[in-house]
Amino acid sequence: MAHTRFDESFAPIAVVTRSGLEESLHHGAGVVVEADGVVSASIGDADLVIYPRSALKPLQAHAMVGLGLDLPAEQMALVCASHSGEPAHLEGVRRILAAHGLSESDLQNTPARPYGADARAAARVAGVEPSPLQQNCSGKHAGMLVTCLVNGWSLDDYLAVDHPLQRAITKAIIELIGTTATAPMHIGIDGCGAPTHTLSLRELAIAFGAVARTESVVHGAMGAHPAMLGGTDRDVTAWTVAVPGLVAKEGAAGVMAVATADGRAAAVKVADGSDAARRAVTIEMMRLLDIDEEVLTAVTPQVAVPVLGHGVPVGELRALPWTS
Repeated sequence: MAHTRFDESFAPIAVVTRSGLEESLHHGAGVVVEADGVVSASIGDADLVIYPRSALKPLQAHAMVGLGLDLPAEQMALVCASHSGEPAHLEGVRRILAAHGLSESDLQNTPARPYGADARAAARVAGVEPSPLQQNCSGKHAGMLVTCLVNGWSLDDYLAVDHPLQRAITKAIIELIGTTATAPMHIGIDGCGAPTHTLSLRELAIAFGAVARTESVVHGAMGAHPAMLGGTDRDVTAWTVAVPGLVAKEGAAGVMAVATADGRAAAVKVADGSDAARRAVTIEMMRLLDIDEEVLTAVTPQVAVPVLGHGVPVGELRALPWTS
């Protein structure tokens, strides 16, 4: 049997039931930390090293603010976003670029159609070809370009791992974690083309807690403009609307990180990368962070993934308990 670095890292984390029978099982790992970084709950390996993917965006934005990025809050939320590509999102990115003498042609993220199903369908019907602007990371890339301008750094190679911008982002992420290491364990390339750092789940939670606890510019922007952070029918938007002071961001391949205003935080990785399972587990993470039961009751129907039979609910996708 082939062995992987994930051996013994994951535990059962979510189960799908259909018509009274358990049909499918998802595995994963996760951690909840107090404001001081002490683990209060976990499942699987809390120190599993992962690519947070787009869950890094608030940390990258925090770094860019420290480098002089100064945008209106609505636009700063877009820098943190995996937006759905709705008209307000695309117009917001255009405004970031135009205000600094940049254009869509300066964006170097991977061309794509919108992430949101409705926006993607509308683009297809309109005959709009994939473009960097429509891709869900265009706000982050616009922020990176502006940060380079502010610092007098070159624009044509801003995605290079050794570019001054990317080196500074790496340094700032390390500072958020509070580690003495000189660099993250590994830096890869994300789907959008930008460098993506590895962190352990515990480190990711600690970094999110630091962003929330310090009431940073990024924290304020995400809370003030949750529709820019995700979009229509996105669970990250629903949770941010419902929980004042929350910092929340999902990442590709089954990642989620959240933090409350007091610095308590949680992070999860679903082993098979299922976003549906990630959404179910996020509900459990909110419960472990002591989000008010009335809020959980109100938001859960908005974010739960239905299990349908002949078009009607016949089961559920639910998270399994963590240890504490």
